[in-house]
Amino acid sequence: MLAPPCPSEPDRVNPRDNTNTGARPLGALLALSAALALGGCLALAPGPKDTPRPTPRPIKPVYTPSVEAQTLTKYYADLEQDLLTRGLLRTDGGGPETPYDAEDLAERFETLAFYDEYASATDGGAGGMGRWEQPVRLEPIFGPSVTKAQAEKDRATLTAYAARLARITGHPVTVGTSGNFTVLFAGVDDADFVEDKVRRLLPNLSDSDVALFATPPRKFYCLVFAGGPQRDPLNYSRGVALIRAEQPDLMRESCIHEEIAQGLGLRNDSPKARPSIFNDDDEFARLTSHDEKLLQILYDRRLRVGMSAPEAKPIVERIAQEVMGDLSL
Repeated sequence: MLAPPCPSEPDRVNPRDNTNTGARPLGALLALSAALALGGCLALAPGPKDTPRPTPRPIKPVYTPSVEAQTLTKYYADLEQDLLTRGLLRTDGGGPETPYDAEDLAERFETLAFYDEYASATDGGAGGMGRWEQPVRLEPIFGPSVTKAQAEKDRATLTAYAARLARITGHPVTVGTSGNFTVLFAGVDDADFVEDKVRRLLPNLSDSDVALFATPPRKFYCLVFAGGPQRDPLNYSRGVALIRAEQPDLMRESCIHEEIAQGLGLRNDSPKARPSIFNDDDEFARLTSHDEKLLQILYDRRLRVGMSAPEAKPIVERIAQEVMGDLSL
């Protein structure tokens, strides 16, 4: 029971500021209890009868998904179920029905590593080989719409995948709180957040490309940008990937696998790549053993950043034979 006010205390209300926490801090409660136990009333120091109203502090709202976010969440859940029903988003990595040999591997590597998926048709997309020479430090960043539990799950997936990529390539790939390869997990309600981050990370990116990150069409489950400075663009030093937060778990994991691997230098897709995540048919959800071999070739030190496809061809063919265990040629 509360003690009565002290006789000398003016008749006033002592305001309690709970705009941030919604409750009196524990320390204040303990101090009040002690004062009541000792004196039976709480003596307040003299002060003005009218206390100035404090400047209101913003209350962080509880996130409620917009209609657009709810629609996308249902769309991707239905899409994942449809893909699984049709035998896609496989996690087995391939089998006897997806055979390939060293020649296939070398040809697919050339298509994936020397051609750009979104290059103009006039140059055929042909270019030099790009990859990271410096260690890759993946940094996950989560939009306001992503729950803490989902963020922890995504971070764990990314960390396990980074360890796998490092083992495959022999190149340092880690996850930390600061990095040169940012992985944004964000939804449609996080558009302003994403735009701000991308503009800071990639200040030279065009407005149209920034908009693609902030508000991508729903057919884009995820996307990635990776490259180097203008003077040495194939020597990768910065990567930014977007993983759409409305996706269910398996599609989300599939995006992590494909976009990070493409950001390492396998920048193209090909319908001939099978069993592989480097195509647009969604047959496989995770990096396959076929894809591991492609990454082994990419990070073999016999290849150099900037090499042309014709220059690299004999070296690639030899490495492909080695990773396939075929040394007869």
